Amino acid sequence: MYRHIVDACGTLHILVNNAAVVPNRPVDEVRRNKHYAYLTTPVPRQSLQFTSQMSDEEWMRYWGVNVHGVFYCTREALKLMEPQRYGRVINIASIAGLSAMSAHSPHYSATKGAVIAFTKAVAAEVAGANVFVNAVAPGGVLTPDFEQYFKTAGEKKCRQFWQVCPAGRLGTMDEYASLVTYLAGKHYLVGQVISPNGGAVI
Repeated sequence: MYRHIVDACGTLHILVNNAAVVPNRPVDEVRRNKHYAYLTTPVPRQSLQFTSQMSDEEWMRYWGVNVHGVFYCTREALKLMEPQRYGRVINIASIAGLSAMSAHSPHYSATKGAVIAFTKAVAAEVAGANVFVNAVAPGGVLTPDFEQYFKTAGEKKCRQFWQVCPAGRLGTMDEYASLVTYLAGKHYLVGQVISPNGGAVI
């Protein structure tokens, strides 16, 4: 992939690590609904039994894409950015890596937390070469998947969802993209984790 980039463009200035496995399977929806109900309904305290029931395959699938993919792409990008003494790397993390808001998906939370830690370590390492590495940790993004969820979830589940988001809405893709565009340009940010999330995590 990087050879093609160099052949076509001569070099690389910006890398956005945005590919990820996200919890959108039927089993993930069951967990998510159970978690939101637990957060918003007075019930006895108990274990939600997400981690204890997770398979090795499911756990490793998330690490393969969400963490290993970020490492491999960043490693190759730095081989081009460091010698030219310029680069911008933006890693897309999640509020799941900052908080317990996604306790329904411990595999996703763990990998996004790893992306945040990786961002900080690499940022400190390469800033002296004028390569600035930062992360965006979004809350909910109004994607087609979320739009479909709201259409089928029913009024009660939607109310439970909005109960944990003070802004009462999700961020738009344009709002998130504008932040990534800023981080891809001229600025003084190094190793920062910026989390637009409508107040879900403050």
